[in-house]
Amino acid sequence: MLGPILLSAARSQTLRRLVSASPLTRPVVDRFVAGETLPDALGAVREGAADGIDATLDFLGEDITSEAEALANRDAYLRLLEALGTEGLAARADVSVKLSAFGQSLREDLALEGARRVAEAARAVGSTLTLDMEDHTTVDSTLGILGELRKDHPETGAVLQSYLFRTEDDAKALAHEGSRVRLVKGAYKEPAEVAFQHKSEVDRNYVRLLKILMAGGGYPMIGSHDPRMIEIAKTLATRNGRTIDSYEFQMLYGIRTEAQHKLVNEGHRVRAYVPYGGDWYGYFMRRLAERPANLVFFLRSFTTRS
Repeated sequence: MLGPILLSAARSQTLRRLVSASPLTRPVVDRFVAGETLPDALGAVREGAADGIDATLDFLGEDITSEAEALANRDAYLRLLEALGTEGLAARADVSVKLSAFGQSLREDLALEGARRVAEAARAVGSTLTLDMEDHTTVDSTLGILGELRKDHPETGAVLQSYLFRTEDDAKALAHEGSRVRLVKGAYKEPAEVAFQHKSEVDRNYVRLLKILMAGGGYPMIGSHDPRMIEIAKTLATRNGRTIDSYEFQMLYGIRTEAQHKLVNEGHRVRAYVPYGGDWYGYFMRRLAERPANLVFFLRSFTTRS
């Protein structure tokens, strides 16, 4: 019951101000967000690389309301990629872009051109771009922009969400040679008309989609912390004759780090989703909604001082 409430709270400007202003919030946010600055992000990439874990970096700044904000977010990614190249970290890092941060709701061409600039910069330093997926109203637009980008940058990654009814068809369309696809369960509040409402249904669909992606010619990126899904992915990889370098596991920064290390020790490629930046509130609230243990950890911080 708390999940939908927290997802609604993610859109509340009043709660955003309250939570952001609390001095007790910062230590908890630090569990899920690498920091607010570019050096913080680079430090997280170095730390992960030392443990054999790659990164995909998300500069937090979704749901902007002006073209100036969209261009500022684009420029933040360009600075990030330049720094990754200078520091010799580009090969260990992908960048994840939410198109809402690039002005998707203002003008689709603005978001496309911003993403194109980032894709060009990523290729120049030896990195890659992945387009994050947001709520269901943006899926067609996001996949349309993906198609345009892949004309010149076929390495551009996509994200699919197993809680949407439509995703089986999208997975079939994207399970082709050279297609990088991150499969996640989904972290937005969606209506029953377009999305499964029960965890068991979302999980069953996740397995159906894994089967499609693992049997296809693309590069599946298994975005899950669920031990069952991880084991199912391994089984499907073996069943489809996949080599260990033809897929990867992705998990969120700061969550189940022991599982990440275990997979690395088994020889799997693991990538942590590393968010950074000052606009962390929406991302943070979705992480609380996903898992009750995260909410308990957060609430305990308000009653226990370190």
